[in-house]
Amino acid sequence: MPSRLILIAIAILTAEAPAVPRLYIVGDSTAANGQDLGWGSHLGEFFDPAKIAVINRACGGRSSRTFRTDGLWAEVVRELRAGDHLLIQFGHNDGGTPGEAKDRGSLPGLGQQTVEIDGELVHTFGWYLRRYIAEARAKGAQPIVLSLTVRNEWRDGKVERGPGSFSRWSEDVATSEYATFVDLNNIIGATYERMGTEAVSAFFPRDHTHTSPAGAKLNARLVVAGLKALPGQPFDNALSELGEIVEPDAAGKPQPFPTPGQLAAGHNPALPTVFFIGDSTVKNGRDVGSDGLWGWGHPVASRFDRSRINVENEALGGTSSRTYRTAGHWAKVLDLIGAGDFVVMQFGHNDASPINDDKRARGTIPGNADESQEITNLMTGEPETVHSYGWYLRQYIAEARAKGAIPIVCSPVPRNNWQGDRIRRDENPYPATAREVAVQTGAHFVDLNSLIADHYDAIGEAAVAAYFPSDHTHTGWAGALKNAAIFAGGLRQLGESCGLSGYLRPTQLPSGAKRDD
Repeated sequence: MPSRLILIAIAILTAEAPAVPRLYIVGDSTAANGQDLGWGSHLGEFFDPAKIAVINRACGGRSSRTFRTDGLWAEVVRELRAGDHLLIQFGHNDGGTPGEAKDRGSLPGLGQQTVEIDGELVHTFGWYLRRYIAEARAKGAQPIVLSLTVRNEWRDGKVERGPGSFSRWSEDVATSEYATFVDLNNIIGATYERMGTEAVSAFFPRDHTHTSPAGAKLNARLVVAGLKALPGQPFDNALSELGEIVEPDAAGKPQPFPTPGQLAAGHNPALPTVFFIGDSTVKNGRDVGSDGLWGWGHPVASRFDRSRINVENEALGGTSSRTYRTAGHWAKVLDLIGAGDFVVMQFGHNDASPINDDKRARGTIPGNADESQEITNLMTGEPETVHSYGWYLRQYIAEARAKGAIPIVCSPVPRNNWQGDRIRRDENPYPATAREVAVQTGAHFVDLNSLIADHYDAIGEAAVAAYFPSDHTHTGWAGALKNAAIFAGGLRQLGESCGLSGYLRPTQLPSGAKRDD
């Protein structure tokens, strides 16, 4: 029989063992100012508690200096474990003069200057931030620096992006220490300016710094928007339903997408991978948040359990089934593919372009025949044999299978074009050809064109227009999110024969509310 002391020790260790990684918050009253009044009080609503635990240790009235000297940071350090994340945001209380009333200020700047106050050696704001970063890393946690929230101070229709230089210093420290940075100051500032002074003032019932619960929840959502714009999407697999609908926001500083042939940060080589290839309707642009347009391949990542599978969006805007190959993108992706992986392909929107011109020369021959056309490419000056759309799809399928991967063909998503009260389906031969190729080769097929068109018909032209902020082809975040959900639903319809559907996250939430796929 084990002794009582051993049993107690086992119970303590079991109770302390973390079931999930933690996301800690350290900061001041803008993150924690009483119940529901700081953004940190609401952040947990945007995350799935079964995937990550959000722990708010921010404390009102503290600066980067006094959060340490009051012993609050030491408590966090004792708890931090490898795999945790730490959000660091200070500055609102750092502007005071050390030694004067409410003695909590740090020295301005990033240098090594010090001053002794009543036996305490006071350092610069930058020095304190660097210590938080270093000590978190020493425990195996990942630090993320945030710039400050925005105060309700306006001039000439623009909200103040202050106070002082603390947001800029926060970014400078993150850059110099190679730490992740979220420019919350500019994310919130741009949002406030879109809303206007009257609407924003309702969020500040007491003063110009501290928000109401509604303002705190808005700021929490904007923190999530910044986190979702980070390269590699480190938190997307831990989001709640509320978090999934938040649009990524890079605050005007676009983050680069991995280009074809590059793996996203956090790729686990021990897991199988699903690769998405296609055009701008799958991945729009080269940067996160650069134009407000999104392909469905970005939000679809959160539909998968990425503790069991990697999701790599290797699509590239502007390409056709032909130019994705001829430009060398497919060759780079093919080098990454291994046995047990999946390749999801969706081309067609650019295949109807001219076969030969001096701008893009990306068109393919319509249909699935083996016919070809010999050209001297006006873009490259080189001879080229151009094939049919179906021929190119068949090559992707065969070459993926040769690597031991499972190919999945998608028909191209529909555009915002209507005939009467119904969306136009099969505007061109490409959706039908995609289906024909899948049947001919025995590949799995998701008829995105029909599935999404059915949804568009159901909600009507006015509602669909909100999905397309700039043209009839490219969706904003809401449209991309819906298309991703519809793809996941189509994947589920394939069942166990495909295999990829088994890696989707459950459709049933703990609350009993169903997902929209």
